[in-house]
Amino acid sequence: MKHLQEVPYFICDPDDVNYCSYMDTDSVYLDAQPIAEHLYPDFNTYPESERDEIIEKVALKYQDIITNYYDDLCKDCFNTPEHRLEMKTEAVIRAAYFRNTRRYAQWITKQEGIAKETLDIKGLEFMKANFPPILGAFFNDILQQVLKGGKKENILEQIKTFKHQILSGEIPLAKLGNPTAVKKLQKYSGTSARAGEMFTEILKGAPAPVRAAIRYNDLLRLWGLDKKHNYITQADKVKWIYVKDNPYKIEALAFFDYDVPEKIQNFLDVYADRQKVFESILLNKLEGFHNDLGWSLDLNPYVNALKSFEI
Repeated sequence: MKHLQEVPYFICDPDDVNYCSYMDTDSVYLDAQPIAEHLYPDFNTYPESERDEIIEKVALKYQDIITNYYDDLCKDCFNTPEHRLEMKTEAVIRAAYFRNTRRYAQWITKQEGIAKETLDIKGLEFMKANFPPILGAFFNDILQQVLKGGKKENILEQIKTFKHQILSGEIPLAKLGNPTAVKKLQKYSGTSARAGEMFTEILKGAPAPVRAAIRYNDLLRLWGLDKKHNYITQADKVKWIYVKDNPYKIEALAFFDYDVPEKIQNFLDVYADRQKVFESILLNKLEGFHNDLGWSLDLNPYVNALKSFEI
């Protein structure tokens, strides 16, 4: 986390090395490898499982040192000889990605003395309910590869391949739509279409999913599909997707993925903006992730390579 590099002097002097990687309300994550390398000069030649054991020994020793210091802390700061403060080692983490407070991924290999292989992810954007699951699964796979030592070049090729699958139509549109529950539909629906008009008025400030749902209902009515297919109503769970320039000047369209009228499907097949889906939903997150990793001082070649990739 970037702000940990600018810690106050009473935590770490400017000329000192900051070994704290992340902290939250009741936990602190410290880099134990420098101590391990000091104790075991050939530490990096050991098998990973043995390195985990060494790191755990370092952590257990460190927890005892801090716990013993709590005696002095309570006497000096709280004026009491008795306390229940105790430092406890929770886990050995072989690799981690800290995006922000409570937004991270960590590869846990030992927890409370027990060997395990667990990927613990909290709060990252691709886990949100409104993130298309197929895009979230791809991001999750890339994240796991990075944590386990995946190479940048190999990951870039996978991103290019996945983009090709999106743009070529290999991945169905239903899987690319943003899942959401339509809220405040009535609030932002203005005057209904009158004689000679095609569309309902959309009031200022309407969220994109609401605008997309209103336009879906308008097309059902305009094309006479409302006798066989249901309108989208308040709180319905739908998907929505951006669309390219079209005769109706619609910017996005919602739909039920289990009941798409043929004419609506044909419209989406022609005008769904797969490029925008890739760039606005997935690529933005990948750019931020790539930048955080610090793999390159210049991110532009990476971005341009993706944006100029042709199927």
